Amino acid sequence: MEPMDGASPPCGSDEAFMREALREAEIAASEGEVPVGCVIVRDGEIIAREHNRREQLSDPTAHAEILALRAAGRAVGSWRLVGCVCYATLEPCCMCAGALSQARAARVVFGVPDPKSGGCGSIFDIAREQRLNHRLEVTPGILADECLGVLRTFFLMRRPAADADNG
Repeated sequence: MEPMDGASPPCGSDEAFMREALREAEIAASEGEVPVGCVIVRDGEIIAREHNRREQLSDPTAHAEILALRAAGRAVGSWRLVGCVCYATLEPCCMCAGALSQARAARVVFGVPDPKSGGCGSIFDIAREQRLNHRLEVTPGILADECLGVLRTFFLMRRPAADADNG
């Protein structure tokens, strides 16, 4: 798919912005949340950053992407986030991919695919669904090893010692 609205930055920029999303994921982990981080970028500048807060807010919709989209909307004064790029450490789920489409974001960049609930190609492909009135460019696999490492570490730390001994 061709870039939309000139939103495709050089690969080096993708890595730099994904590192910022990783910082958010690490904050989530330190707060006991599943470590997913997200930044929203417009014209090469971060306009919103967030991490998962489902436990803190007792809110099943408090995914990093949803919270970042809300903050980005406030930052630009509109729900229309035309030209914005979402960087998420984990592939957005169907809810988040749908919200990104509704926001008219240009692009989603993620680190690790999510084979259990991915909405940008792993299970569903909401981001590029031709029947929807807006589609996003999708760039997977940016800093995938680092993003996966944060998730693995988080879940290994929460696994009971007996489970670790049993393989």
